[in-house]
Amino acid sequence: MSTDLTRRRTLQAAGAAALAAGLSSLTATAAHADGTADGDTAPKPKLVTYPIPTGVGTRGTFKVRVRTAPDGEWQTLACYEHGVKEINATTGSGKVWGSSLVYFDFQDTVELEVTYLKGGTTKARVRPDSHGIKPELLGDTVRFTLDEPKDVVVQINDEIFDCLHVITNRVEHNVPAADDPDVIYFGPGTHSIPGDILLVPSGKTVYLAGGAVVTGQINFRGAEKASLRGRGVLRPRGNIGGVQLERSKNIRVEDVILLGNGLGCWEADGGLVKKVRVFTWGQWGDGLPLYSSKNITYNGCFVRSSDDCHSIYAHRGEWYGDTRNVTIENATLWADVAHPVNIGTHGNSDNPEMIENIVIKNVDIVDHREPQMNYQGCIALNAGDSNLIKNIRIEDVRVEDFRWGQLLNFRIMYNKKYNTSVGRGIEDVYIKNLTYTGTHAHPSLFLGYDADHAIKNVTFENLVVNGLVIADTMRKPTWYYTTDMVQWHANEHVTNMKFLTTAQAEAAAAS
Repeated sequence: MSTDLTRRRTLQAAGAAALAAGLSSLTATAAHADGTADGDTAPKPKLVTYPIPTGVGTRGTFKVRVRTAPDGEWQTLACYEHGVKEINATTGSGKVWGSSLVYFDFQDTVELEVTYLKGGTTKARVRPDSHGIKPELLGDTVRFTLDEPKDVVVQINDEIFDCLHVITNRVEHNVPAADDPDVIYFGPGTHSIPGDILLVPSGKTVYLAGGAVVTGQINFRGAEKASLRGRGVLRPRGNIGGVQLERSKNIRVEDVILLGNGLGCWEADGGLVKKVRVFTWGQWGDGLPLYSSKNITYNGCFVRSSDDCHSIYAHRGEWYGDTRNVTIENATLWADVAHPVNIGTHGNSDNPEMIENIVIKNVDIVDHREPQMNYQGCIALNAGDSNLIKNIRIEDVRVEDFRWGQLLNFRIMYNKKYNTSVGRGIEDVYIKNLTYTGTHAHPSLFLGYDADHAIKNVTFENLVVNGLVIADTMRKPTWYYTTDMVQWHANEHVTNMKFLTTAQAEAAAAS
């Protein structure tokens, strides 16, 4: 059943007369993606797929089918087309390549069949490698199973750009009704936000149903206890798009796919960004930028971006204040340009700020490519603009062999392109179970600025590089630094840097 979202209902859903003129023209369908209404106790399907609306760009590199394992009926998935960015290291120009995306919901186990229509398949890889998925190669067709929802990338013949991104969720429960007065509902099909920006009032939920493609920006400016959820896609009109949390409080954003623009936090206080998937390919295409915000958790996000996947800063522009209590966990990050994680560049030289209490945990870094030395580092702590970066915890991070850059870059800097003063320092960083497997990493750099702007108290526990545990007690010439064993460099303004085995760390904790 479908129904128009009337002017009266729109006003009820939005809760603000200022939105009436813009939202009155929106239409929505009341049919739930899984065919059930709230409170329906009927069994949920084990596999839910969503057709791509007419007029939305598709790509024909792959034929993709999915079924419940082991012998369900095959369902064919059309592929969304999106861009991925490559920077020419000689000219600095950027080229946008086409890539593919499918998404669906399931429970139990599913089997995927991916046929590479260009032909000539000699090998296939399903990333991140930590999932341990070994696809079966049958000519130009690849088959593999998923026993729980995961976001993966299927690469044929080591193709970086024209690959297949597979986004999956559990079958959705508690789908809101289209006529709920507290819900702004976008049903399957295409929608354009009038004026390109939807300002979400406090207490309201914006719902993008599976199969919905919405054009514009969703903005929680000044809102409290509001949310955005659903399986649908949000794309920009020109540069106006993505999701913005501006001076908001306690906002939840969950499951949506953002094509062409990311999700930004600007003086936000309290937020959960859960299983949001971001793909960017434009200039300054940060996936999940954050400025002067606190108490924000990112959980289970997938980001492939044309600039930093995560950028965590203090003041810039009209945004002021410390950044603290930020968690990034259970993430998959792929930076076609710049850093997977970048912390600290921007701040307030006139009234110095803090960036503190940052946790990065259980993260797969799939790729990093950055020709410019100033912007390398899969994880970069770069204190500029009188920022003090303090109390950082990095744990269970797996880094695959990336194309170009450094594993880590910790630096007190005065980058005159972006900074008006040198950073104050970096202090109290604990890095546990960081692994890198590969051969392309340039030496990691740890650079204090001077004795008054130093890096202090950096501890590694169980750092593993190509299977070798790096520790101060490892076998090496006595005149070598531990960093020499991985060809890293720490200058004289780095103090109290330690490399421990897990046993040494546990013994120290127990003493």
